[in-house]
Amino acid sequence: MLRLIARDLLLAVRSGGGFGLGLAFFLIVTVLVPFGVGPETARLAPIAPGILWVGALLACLLSLDRIFALDREDGALDLLATAPVPLEALTLAKAAAHWLVTGLPISLAAAPLGLFLGLPWPGHLWLTLSLLVGTPALSLIGCFGAALTVGLRRGGLLLSLLVLPLYIPTLVFGADVARRGAEGVATGTPLALLGAVTLGCLAGLPFAAAAALRVSLR
Repeated sequence: MLRLIARDLLLAVRSGGGFGLGLAFFLIVTVLVPFGVGPETARLAPIAPGILWVGALLACLLSLDRIFALDREDGALDLLATAPVPLEALTLAKAAAHWLVTGLPISLAAAPLGLFLGLPWPGHLWLTLSLLVGTPALSLIGCFGAALTVGLRRGGLLLSLLVLPLYIPTLVFGADVARRGAEGVATGTPLALLGAVTLGCLAGLPFAAAAALRVSLR
């Protein structure tokens, strides 16, 4: 499984389309928001957690269609499906590689970029923590959506329509953790719910994605 993750990371670096793309998009969204809303800190600070989480969600969405598409095009997916490694492990490795390429850099860059939006200092730690806990769920859900649409031509739009409604609980609880942390309010309940969403995705979605791949590869 570790070799599968290393392989996907190497492909992401070589292809150039996935590695750094999400982080660049996240940076652009964060920088542009003050131009549209206004530079006043009093106006930006209350919406900063939500804006940062929406930016992270959309950045993770950008590269979802590449999770299985490249392997499908060159025939590697058929070979991986017949390998001794279970498809569930393959989908989990794909989700882990996507998170390492997209979710982890975004989580680490969120706190410094929060300065552009006037996020209060107590909220920086909680924003980073919420993204570290929540972005794995985004990658797992995205991997499931990519498995459902891997056999379709131009399935990127359909993938977005399938995945975005499933992202809503993660977005709601993640933004609430960051908002409560910035306001100095207890964050235990939304953080626990956010962790429950991620653990639920980890427990079930690799099997669902593997089942979808089996149908697509028939």
